[in-house]
Amino acid sequence: MARLLSNTILKGISRASQSPRIVPASFNHVKLRFSTTIPNDPDSHADFQPNNKAVNESGSCSGINIKELVDKDVKEHPIVIYMKGYPDLPQCGFSALAVRVLKQYNVPITARNILEYPDLRTGVKAYSNWPTFPQIFIKGEFIGGSDIIMNMHQTGELKEKLQDIAGKEESE
Repeated sequence: MARLLSNTILKGISRASQSPRIVPASFNHVKLRFSTTIPNDPDSHADFQPNNKAVNESGSCSGINIKELVDKDVKEHPIVIYMKGYPDLPQCGFSALAVRVLKQYNVPITARNILEYPDLRTGVKAYSNWPTFPQIFIKGEFIGGSDIIMNMHQTGELKEKLQDIAGKEESE
């Protein structure tokens, strides 16, 4: 029995050495959250309670309600995209497609990574009443996702919608 087991192991090792497997590197940036305490633990001192200032239990980022944050983003920036990842490093094919289409128009893109904050993800869905990402807002108006942006690009409607935004950037 021992000889059968050792032969099986040796065969596995020899196969592995003959054909090495190449594993692609991962560039996913994931934030891990650790807690050393149990919530409402009477034995835990307040100094050791989890403290995340970016997102708190009420669903707000840095003291701002998610709905207010999205509303502020949409009103202050001509183009806002809530996506998986960032424009320079999208973490989803649909987000990458949307960014690639928008970059063709030389317009400023403001983006937020919904993967960093689960509350932002649910808040944006509630704000737009749209279930999928990316979500694109142009001049305060919810447009849709990558499929809609692509369709608008192909029909020329996106060029018309972004014309004055691209013109502002060139004059500044």
